[in-house]
Amino acid sequence: MKSCYIHIPFCQTICSYCDFCKQFYHKEKVKDYLLKLKEEILRDYKGEVLDTIYIGGGTPTCLSLKELEILFDILQVFKKSSSCEFTMEANCETLTKEKLICMRNHGVNRLSIGVESVQPKQIKYLERNHSKEDISRGIFLAREVGFQNINVDLIYALSFESMEDLKRDLDFVVSLDVEHISTYSLMIEDHTKLGIQQVKPISDEMDRDMYYFIVDFLKKHGYQHYEISNFAKEGYFSKHNLCYWHNEEYYGFGLGAASYVSHVRSCNTRSPLHYPNKKIEVENLNQSEREEYEVLLNLRLQEGLSLERFKNKYGKDLFDCFAIKKLIEEGWLLEENGFIRIPEKYWYVSNEILVKILQKKIELC
Repeated sequence: MKSCYIHIPFCQTICSYCDFCKQFYHKEKVKDYLLKLKEEILRDYKGEVLDTIYIGGGTPTCLSLKELEILFDILQVFKKSSSCEFTMEANCETLTKEKLICMRNHGVNRLSIGVESVQPKQIKYLERNHSKEDISRGIFLAREVGFQNINVDLIYALSFESMEDLKRDLDFVVSLDVEHISTYSLMIEDHTKLGIQQVKPISDEMDRDMYYFIVDFLKKHGYQHYEISNFAKEGYFSKHNLCYWHNEEYYGFGLGAASYVSHVRSCNTRSPLHYPNKKIEVENLNQSEREEYEVLLNLRLQEGLSLERFKNKYGKDLFDCFAIKKLIEEGWLLEENGFIRIPEKYWYVSNEILVKILQKKIELC
């Protein structure tokens, strides 16, 4: 166990597309929540040395400076390796120099900033609460206090978005010269404002064209396309997310947080009344199911699935578990240098390829 996620569900505003566990910021609710978070961590953390810690939300930076100090005091219980990647999500409109200094003083060395878009029409549609100037100011302050590893998130494929709109967002994002960029096609989820309004998604053709435009654009600007939705400069792949994609186990603390511990995938309740004593969606995985997750997650990566790592983890050859040689012969998969991977030109339809792989699981392996 080398990774840990901590969820802070509070936000000053609720975005129209957001399906994450969240609630409006309220001082008394934060106080009560942090006490419960401390209870859960002290109960379940077993003292391992962690290589990655990730504080997500919600909007962790909507907490006051005093509340952030209390949060970091709670997290002092974690043992961190000397190279621990310690990430905190942030929105620029809630960032101050004092908060950034507080983060740095408590070991945070990576920021993940929600940009999503800098086009006024898109910002209003997504019900974000920032301007282009806010983003530039936030990045400047982060650099000023010493952050050298910054990710920004970008959302694309809004129903009315044009390719020119997308290019303007990308031009701005690359001008920030950040180390990591995550891009996500807008999903219309049922229980969000957009879902309730029955907003129609963009056409599949436009979504695909935007995806490949992003890939080409960011690669031309020096970013490596190392995972289906993620791009980074050399040496700045997200260590925390690689834990997920390599199918490694991790703690998840906080309201709605997911965990993978001792072969059990589970999710904390989203109900503040029942947190931290109730888990939902508990999935106790047998070895066959773990092997399937190994394939599904690793094949999101540009490097693909290591045949040696698979054999070391499961004591079996991948080809004895999945009848995939025909997929390799047909070009849907590539076998190179001890890895199986999906060719980048097929990443947009990777889900279809993964379904083909699972259908070829050899049940007696």
